[in-house]
Amino acid sequence: MNSVDAAGLEIGDEHPPRIMGVLNVSEESPYDPSVYDDPAEAAAYVDEALIGEGAEIVDIGLESANKRFEVLSAEEELERLDVALETIASVSGEAIFSIETRYADVADAALARGFDMVNDISGFADARMPTVCEDYDAAVAKMASPPDLERPGAVEETDWSTRKSPAWAAEADYVDMVYEALKQNGLTEKTIVDPAFGGWSEAQTLADDRETFRRLREFRALERPMLVSINRKNFLGSIADRETDDRLPVSLAATSMAVERGAHVIRTHDVGETRDAALIGSAFADRTSHRIDDLTVTQLEAGSTRELEAKLREYDVDPSLIDDTVHHVLEIDGLSSADGTALESVTDEREATCVKLGAGRWILVGSSTEIGRISAHLGDSTPNLSSLTDALERIVS
Repeated sequence: MNSVDAAGLEIGDEHPPRIMGVLNVSEESPYDPSVYDDPAEAAAYVDEALIGEGAEIVDIGLESANKRFEVLSAEEELERLDVALETIASVSGEAIFSIETRYADVADAALARGFDMVNDISGFADARMPTVCEDYDAAVAKMASPPDLERPGAVEETDWSTRKSPAWAAEADYVDMVYEALKQNGLTEKTIVDPAFGGWSEAQTLADDRETFRRLREFRALERPMLVSINRKNFLGSIADRETDDRLPVSLAATSMAVERGAHVIRTHDVGETRDAALIGSAFADRTSHRIDDLTVTQLEAGSTRELEAKLREYDVDPSLIDDTVHHVLEIDGLSSADGTALESVTDEREATCVKLGAGRWILVGSSTEIGRISAHLGDSTPNLSSLTDALERIVS
């Protein structure tokens, strides 16, 4: 997983979840508490309700992305940019400022005049967007979208037969399309991926969002930090039968789950509460790593074949080792050369695979049954591997 430096704010696995608060300077935006057209009032809101409550990133939108409204041109967005820039100048707190746009010209103007990063809701549909962000060494959140500036997020309406192939289009489900949309038009070194929750088109359903959330870990295979925008979304409200104003509890529950499943940035209107929920999710996301004495065993599986295959490729391990019977892919760090040889010898006798990564580091791939048998054999015959035995027992127990 590549971490991203967003104007000095590190985003990635090794860092706390980052909260992105939202400010809109568009009168058509649907969520009233975040909408301001006066720079002084907007700055006060940012200082008190966003930065003051724990937001480290402030995302400023110049127009509503709601499909009910007409899309603004780049020129119309630029006319609203001054309000956003005056707001930034009046903010007293410290934060990274992100401009939400789909246009490279708007991103260019914003980055040149005080913004730190870009939130591209059209997934690099503007072909110049990656270049502009790279020129400013700026982080950019890339939302899954077809290559169309007027249809952000409508991935299911993309002509995938042409973009990929007829065979691929016939077999692909919605999450496959979202994943592929994020790959389209490339990724910069400082891209943060966003799988596009919400009703971006008439074809996108609540079931689509639920499935994307369930399989959220799969997007980690793109090897970039992940942003999710799920605050008070319909797919959560439908589960609890709650309208927007009463959806904070379901949003917080989903936030903890999203962070545990690999999200690094949470975009929200409810900053203080979301920060707390994200910290809970982060605190319990490390349960798959087991450290005993000088040995660490980390479970790399996360519920997704796609993620496991990507992780194995990262280690130069043959991804064909993954099949329907594999339940565990374990990274073992801290083994002596002799202990590694002993582990490899025991594994050779089982329907499991052990691959050396480097000094003291190994990958162990196998089913729960086989991992359990390896642990039992090591415990019986190789006492000096007791730490590894204990860790393996914890994993399969």
